[in-house]
Amino acid sequence: MLDICLLGTGGMMPLPYRWLTSMMARCDGSNLLIDCGEGTQVALKEKGWSPKPIDVICFTHYHADHISGLPGLLLTMGNAERTEPLTLIGPKGLERVVGALRMIAPELPFSLKFIELAEPRERLQIGPYVIDAYRVNHNVICYGYSISIPRKGKFDVERARAAGIPQRFWSRLQKGETMELDGTVFTPDMVLGPERRGLKVTYCTDTRPVPVIAEYAQDADLFICEGMYGEDGKEAKAREYKHMTMYEAARLAAKAQPKEMWLTHYSPSLNRPEEFMDAVRKIFPRSKAARDGFTLELAFDEGEKE
Repeated sequence: MLDICLLGTGGMMPLPYRWLTSMMARCDGSNLLIDCGEGTQVALKEKGWSPKPIDVICFTHYHADHISGLPGLLLTMGNAERTEPLTLIGPKGLERVVGALRMIAPELPFSLKFIELAEPRERLQIGPYVIDAYRVNHNVICYGYSISIPRKGKFDVERARAAGIPQRFWSRLQKGETMELDGTVFTPDMVLGPERRGLKVTYCTDTRPVPVIAEYAQDADLFICEGMYGEDGKEAKAREYKHMTMYEAARLAAKAQPKEMWLTHYSPSLNRPEEFMDAVRKIFPRSKAARDGFTLELAFDEGEKE
């Protein structure tokens, strides 16, 4: 199971009813945060979720509306007596940027691990999450992320018995371990069926619409995408500042065919994004104008991975 919450949906500046960009994922007791704009802590409090279990923070890029909430969040995590290391992921320069921000949060009771992205595409696995980072097209180096939860095949009791595998090994084989007894090796593929469909959430903001986004959003359970502008006449501004309109996001979704798309990262001028959704849904019907606190609980289905 994977819980997703959009903590903030604003771009550029916070508003009384809209915090800046941030998304939280929760799975198996581990929390992952993407971006940490101003107001992230308040949004977490309003949601009733704790920052203490955050194991990973991924940054799309280092504009202030995506990282300005980090020093306060680190201090809050420290005040909650966290001692476990925290992994930070982002474009090259991450350690330098965070080091500068920590001038106001110099003492923490936990260590920071930095993973700086340098390639156009990179894959990492941390805890239950497979993290795919892919470079997009903004006016600074910027990445989108796909967060996946893989799912092993079903355990086949009859195959295990037929292979003469001791029952005490079954649970460990199911977890992917290899076991050995008296020179005989037992491997997970001896007892597991085909890999089943996992869960996937794809997230991107601050970019022009580029094909790599639709590629990573292909068949996602949830596609969260920047829809900074909805008003007529904003196309030139979106191109100039390398952002996306709601309609450009919808066309990416139409190519990728996720189960659902949420729009986010709205311009401060976009007071009521839902007013533009009829036109957006003509392009991709399963679109929603997300608001702060939007939450979705994703559960595994029983289908096998094709």
